[in-house]
Amino acid sequence: MTGMDMARNTVWDKALPVTPDHEVRLLLDAAAVLDEDHQLKTTILSAFGMHETATKMSVQFLDTSGKDLCNSSWSARIRRIENKPGLELTFKKRFDIAEGDIDEALALASERGFAIGDNKNEVQVEWGYMKQTLSISRKKWVAEPDSAGLDLPGTKDSRQMLTEGVPDQFNNWCCNKWGISAIAASGIFGPIIVSRWDGFWKGLRLYIEVWPILDAAGIGFDYMVEASFTTNCRTTAAGEQANLQAFLMDKGWFVASDSGKTKLIMERYSSYPGLENTDFKEF
Repeated sequence: MTGMDMARNTVWDKALPVTPDHEVRLLLDAAAVLDEDHQLKTTILSAFGMHETATKMSVQFLDTSGKDLCNSSWSARIRRIENKPGLELTFKKRFDIAEGDIDEALALASERGFAIGDNKNEVQVEWGYMKQTLSISRKKWVAEPDSAGLDLPGTKDSRQMLTEGVPDQFNNWCCNKWGISAIAASGIFGPIIVSRWDGFWKGLRLYIEVWPILDAAGIGFDYMVEASFTTNCRTTAAGEQANLQAFLMDKGWFVASDSGKTKLIMERYSSYPGLENTDFKEF
């Protein structure tokens, strides 16, 4: 056994064992699957047994003007889901998975201070077209009894909510209180009103989401359409990713690319005149 192997075993002795769940995410061609109102066409609704009416969600991210969170593979998100009380706050850290070695990524996360077996964390392998990523999320629900519709809080309230729910791994990522300092200097990227339909694929619950993301000029929208399902079984994830991809390709609905949705949002909501976020502070 090498010194590295011994060190890795020592790390895992300190952490509870974990089997992450697996979320497969594949992109669909918006031009092929959306109608003129940017809703899913009847053909795709029928293919997956989906109802015509979508659930709406409003989503926004916070980051510094220099995108320090995004550049450190962190995200801080606030989301409101239609007909659900309160707001969902999520801190997420991502680790790249090299050559499909999920266990290596889990070991790295443990070495970086994550108690992988902590039931407060959601551990997930995100499967895209070609790329796999390990994500570790910490979520918190905040009651907002006086809120209406899909409204999200402004910058000041968003900072306060996220600061009160900050996990230690985020707060002390680069140095002591890095996370709180970053949130205090952050502005809002968004909001985005997302439409989500749910159906089934091979007995698995399948979601299709439509994300209207500002275009590069900042005067219109590019529509990102993403199909996803989750399973606890690595073998099922691999097999049904291939099967779903083949099905989508046969229908002419598939986009052979990984999503990069969060990164695109961070670029589009800060990179053109007229959308400067005046709430940023020096970080």
